[in-house]
Amino acid sequence: MEIELSATGWTWAIVAALAVGVSKTGFGGIGLVAVSIMVDLFGKPSVGILLPMLILADIAVYPFFRRYASWAPVWKLLPPTLLGCVAGYFFLDWMPEDSARSIIGSIIMVMVGMQLFRRIGQERFEHLAHSREAGLAAGFAAGTATMVANAAGPIFQLYLLSRRFEKLELIGVGARFFLLVNILKAPFLGGMSFINGESLLFNLKLVPVILLGIYLGRHLVHAVSQRLFEWLVIIFALVAGGRLVFF
Repeated sequence: MEIELSATGWTWAIVAALAVGVSKTGFGGIGLVAVSIMVDLFGKPSVGILLPMLILADIAVYPFFRRYASWAPVWKLLPPTLLGCVAGYFFLDWMPEDSARSIIGSIIMVMVGMQLFRRIGQERFEHLAHSREAGLAAGFAAGTATMVANAAGPIFQLYLLSRRFEKLELIGVGARFFLLVNILKAPFLGGMSFINGESLLFNLKLVPVILLGIYLGRHLVHAVSQRLFEWLVIIFALVAGGRLVFF
């Protein structure tokens, strides 16, 4: 797979890389902007082209937030997440190229609907979110979404927000969860030739931009209130999902 981009294409790739870095500091909805841009640029193979960028950001951001959480919530979600990854792998292999945008966008819009339901029927939603079934469903959905589109961030965040995780604790758990899951995904996408020498060279050129995004995001997340933080997750997810489905 040869990667050739125009000047405009490179500009959008830089925006996507910046969004990847910022998203890993807690603004998961912004990561969906990167997903949207990469789908526009590369279509279905974008899931593999984007993955090494996410892994780099995961590795870079982990030390900053590791003291805010533990591995315990990760181990609980991991088994259903891995099952979801397997299901997502077969779905990705089947998914027609011309349906990638609408399918990814639909996944995102469902996540936004979950969060809006949480705010409208808060007591009922939080009761469901603390059940074992909700954890299994969230893990499986996250695994499927991350394999198909690298779009599990909002599912993961919405689930933890519903369980009253504070923003820095949520980021700390997320840093562990996605570092592990994204590394486990790499051999599958490499086997599909979505990750190769050409794509890794493309990723390498964007490393400074990803690190800049992490730097900016670290400062931004400490300046944003819990309430505004939750609404930003919803807004960014809604914009990214709606763009893929309707435009």
